[in-house]
Amino acid sequence: MSENYDDKVLDAFLAQQDKLYPEAVASDREEAEQFLQESMAVVADSLAEVMEYMEEAGADISGMDEKDIAEAEEVFAVGDGRYLVLEI
Repeated sequence: MSENYDDKVLDAFLAQQDKLYPEAVASDREEAEQFLQESMAVVADSLAEVMEYMEEAGADISGMDEKDIAEAEEVFAVGDGRYLVLEI
């Protein structure tokens, strides 16, 4: 897990932010990076790592599989196998 928000991560968030928020919270990469830093968002290298993070954060993910986790509103697919996870 990291807090390294490269261009792919920022672009994924910008494209998918409406999944979690009714209105855009960022309009460009700079705003997206600032928002993600303030939100303590993390980047995971796999869905298994996302599940581990969620369990450690105290989220009730019992009965959820990787597909369910990938569709969770606070999880954003980056498109290269990584996932951005906003603080839950």
